[in-house]
Amino acid sequence: MMLLSHLLRRFVRRGRLTVIDHAGAAHPFGSGQDGPEVTIRLTDKAVEREIFLNPELKTAEAYMDGRLVMEGGAPVFGLLYLFSINRSGLAAHPVQQALRRAWRSVRRWQQRNPLGLAAKNIRHHYDIPPDFYRMWLDPTMTYSCAYYPTPETSLHDAQIAKLRHIGAKLRLEPGMHVAEIGSGWGALGTFLARTYGVRVTSVTLSPEQCAVAKQRAIDEGVADLVDFRELDYRVLPGTYDRVVSIAMMEAIGIDEFDTYFRKIKALTKPGGFAVVHCIGRMSPPGTTAPFIRKYIFPGGYVPALSEVFASLERTGTWCADCESLRLHYYWTIKHWREAYDARRAEAVAMMGERFCRMWDFYLASVELGFLHGSNFVFQLLLSDRRDDVPVIRDFIQDEERRLAAIGAA
Repeated sequence: MMLLSHLLRRFVRRGRLTVIDHAGAAHPFGSGQDGPEVTIRLTDKAVEREIFLNPELKTAEAYMDGRLVMEGGAPVFGLLYLFSINRSGLAAHPVQQALRRAWRSVRRWQQRNPLGLAAKNIRHHYDIPPDFYRMWLDPTMTYSCAYYPTPETSLHDAQIAKLRHIGAKLRLEPGMHVAEIGSGWGALGTFLARTYGVRVTSVTLSPEQCAVAKQRAIDEGVADLVDFRELDYRVLPGTYDRVVSIAMMEAIGIDEFDTYFRKIKALTKPGGFAVVHCIGRMSPPGTTAPFIRKYIFPGGYVPALSEVFASLERTGTWCADCESLRLHYYWTIKHWREAYDARRAEAVAMMGERFCRMWDFYLASVELGFLHGSNFVFQLLLSDRRDDVPVIRDFIQDEERRLAAIGAA
């Protein structure tokens, strides 16, 4: 425990972490104030060294493999909460600083998504049985940040509000043609077709998502208006009145920002514009956490706003509007985690205990990243000319109110 104790003494300042080592000895760390008290047990000596060398990855793997046990059957959320409120102490440790320098030196290799590899990376996360996602997503099957008029809004109502919010920003008219980069399970594409009478061409790299979205269009009676395709956005042909991309930019790869914005410009007809919704970081450019990179979103990267706006400058793109949704994804993922926890036994029967431990860790860590970390969500309105988008934002709220009044969902 000597190496791990050295790290934890410097790391854990708020709350208390008690580690029971492989020999049964208890080692307390932290003041016990301003945070939770958490007890874990490590089942073998090797895991102590592994966690010291790479705590963000090896803590997750040890939990997944049953080598790190939450005492008393406590959820792993408590451990990750303790981590999240003490994260600055971890980043300041010399070994962790060296590890982060190493990650930054290879981040372009780790977070690249050329044609072909992009499809493999997307399928890693999304080609899980859709019934697993149905357990804990709302009925729209929307797997991105919801829009909360108030923190007390239900998940389903917040996802409906998000669809309205995006629809209002697009300023659509019947007969328009919309390109959607990243279809998800089809909720936005079918909503736009039903609500506005527009045609939608929507692309995804996930066969599972594409199949669900196509069936959704049939079930909702808009199969003649919505064309879901299994296709990389970079090879999508044609031009469109509007382009929309929700929670897709995070998956394109760190070297593809210019390609992404140039493609959006190429897809947009003169006078049209685009809506982009993406997770960002308020901190400087960084790297993807090793657990997320290895197990959840290989090739994914959450950009700093400095990287986004530098790319807009290079590609000659007007940012007509930028909206920051700071706590909305925290509320969204909290709802997801609680819904998942309520049906975890069913999830284990479907996917197995190790997979569900991975999901425990994933949902808790990303929820806390939006509460105590640097993550937030931004939405951009992008155009080729400065006056393609109305110069005041009233049109967004006016349309949202109209949609709410008629119950458009």
